[in-house]
Amino acid sequence: MLFPIFLAVGFCALLIPFLHPAITAFTRGLVEVSAMVIRLFGGHAAAQQVILRNPSNGFAMEVLDGCNGDDVVVLLWAAILAYPASWLQKGKGLLAGTATIYVINFLRIISLFYLGQYDVRWFEFAHLYVWESVFVLLTLTIFWMWVRRMAAPRGRGDPVVPR
Repeated sequence: MLFPIFLAVGFCALLIPFLHPAITAFTRGLVEVSAMVIRLFGGHAAAQQVILRNPSNGFAMEVLDGCNGDDVVVLLWAAILAYPASWLQKGKGLLAGTATIYVINFLRIISLFYLGQYDVRWFEFAHLYVWESVFVLLTLTIFWMWVRRMAAPRGRGDPVVPR
């Protein structure tokens, strides 16, 4: 019962007007770091607000709210918060899972940036199908690994029973 409630609260929180500047600032930072890393490895990239652009060939992509990883983080948080575990265990799962999702999303943005310059059709396919599927599976895997880690035997082999 708690999972859909936490999920609804999380998605509604993403729509709260006073939180939108923080979400936009996060997305801008994500685009700026992506451009910086691309340049660091010899690529051509410039950040313009939430747009990642290659000034050499004109390719540009806009990183929207749904592309910044926040929606997948809400899904993970709802699952972890709804699961019967201690607050310490939940906190560890939230921190590790959120960091993992944002790192993978960062790699996603960079891969889509390069793919879009190679072939826009492949960019669309990867953006709409491949990476969406990867993130659903990633979120499920993170949650599954967190649950298994909590249930793993400790010390003398006594299993930890979630509360």
